[in-house]
Amino acid sequence: MENQTYNYAIVRSFVTWSMIWGLVAVLVGVIVSLQMVNPDLNFPPYLTFGRLRPVHTNAGIYGWGIGVIFAAFYYIVQRLCKVPIWSDKLAKFQLWLFNATITASAVTLLLGYTTSKEYHEMEWPIDVMVVILWVAFSINIIMTILKRKEEQMYISLWYMMAAIVGVAILYLVNSAAVPVSFFKSYSAYAGTNDANVQWWFGHNAVAMVLTAPFLGMFYYFLPKTTGVPIFSHRLSITAFWSLIFMYLWTGAHHLLWTPVPDWIQTLAMGFSIMLIAPSWGSVFNGYLSMNGQWHQMRENYLVKFLILGITFYGLQTLQGPMQAIRTFSAFIHYTDWVPAHIHMGTMGWVSMICFASIYYLIPRIYGRELYSIPLADLHFWLTLVGQLIWSISLWIAGVLQAGMWNAMNSDGSLTYTFMETMVEMYPYWWARVLGGVIYMAGLVIFIYNIYMSVKKGEPTAVPTITTEGRA
Repeated sequence: MENQTYNYAIVRSFVTWSMIWGLVAVLVGVIVSLQMVNPDLNFPPYLTFGRLRPVHTNAGIYGWGIGVIFAAFYYIVQRLCKVPIWSDKLAKFQLWLFNATITASAVTLLLGYTTSKEYHEMEWPIDVMVVILWVAFSINIIMTILKRKEEQMYISLWYMMAAIVGVAILYLVNSAAVPVSFFKSYSAYAGTNDANVQWWFGHNAVAMVLTAPFLGMFYYFLPKTTGVPIFSHRLSITAFWSLIFMYLWTGAHHLLWTPVPDWIQTLAMGFSIMLIAPSWGSVFNGYLSMNGQWHQMRENYLVKFLILGITFYGLQTLQGPMQAIRTFSAFIHYTDWVPAHIHMGTMGWVSMICFASIYYLIPRIYGRELYSIPLADLHFWLTLVGQLIWSISLWIAGVLQAGMWNAMNSDGSLTYTFMETMVEMYPYWWARVLGGVIYMAGLVIFIYNIYMSVKKGEPTAVPTITTEGRA
């Protein structure tokens, strides 16, 4: 067989920077959770909850999540297409622009420059940087796929292309704005239309950034890790096309009980419930791929991350449609149930797949074995326990909040004041701090393990064939 030379230098660089931004995101997350229980930890004007919170979300989604996507996709596309990436120089340019964009986002958000749109807070100059960054990445991936030597396109490539096209459309439409100064703009849409476009973007950003790419990674790394093929490629393709079609109609379930027309709300609610089927198609595909291999949950630390990751994805895609039902949304909307829901996705589903992907990549891009499997196992348990404490405590808090807000006396007056509800939240908010600290401890152990693997890990049995350059 022909030995192919791949560019793993760019993969190494994106792995490194994604871990750095991941640590920043979790550290800021712990800080803002402490600010919720101790307001004295807010230091105006720059280090307040209102300014740190978007730094936390954007560093987590775009620095950590997309950073790992870049690393994993550049590795996967070369392996599945049997060719090196189309342009090493374009990939290197993308790396530098990626870090410049994340840094500029953090600085401007701390300075108070924001569009106030969830997941799209950055002002128009940074939007321009994001567009250039995504175009560079898209060209490199698409051109690599077009010049592939492997005719068959595995499911991971389909998810890869869906994410590339989906993010481009969503970001361009929602970022349409009229600049009035260098760091201030006004949305091209107004009123209800603006809200509808924003949550069409917001929920589908979850689809095209936090779902499609990580399903592509899951479908690649699970068979590679277990040594057995995916249960059904046909099921994966069916679930893919169903997911892509149904997700696009669900954004308005964030706008139930608002002035958005009822038919739009009902359409979003219906498609949200139908979305369970394609989502669980991938969950079942993962589980059925483990037939006869469940012993690897004990023996293979990577399998633990991957299977628990897809399990949290399954739970997430049951809880989301449930929240899209009007009566349930009326009960839990604006409560702490909602951040518990999204963090089960980010800390459980997304990050579990990120951790597994990086653990898989390190021996192959550096030619060194993992430094310590016991540390990886410890990292897994800290991640799992920290995430469960975080989410379960706020699920309970959300239900308690909703119950107290809706409780009424016989004369129709509210039973509890808003402040009485706040007081009841403090034990759960302290539990959130504890869960976040445990999770961050696991992340620190993970980074240490990766660092020691690169510096002191035993050489792998098979040398890695890679380009000479360093990105």
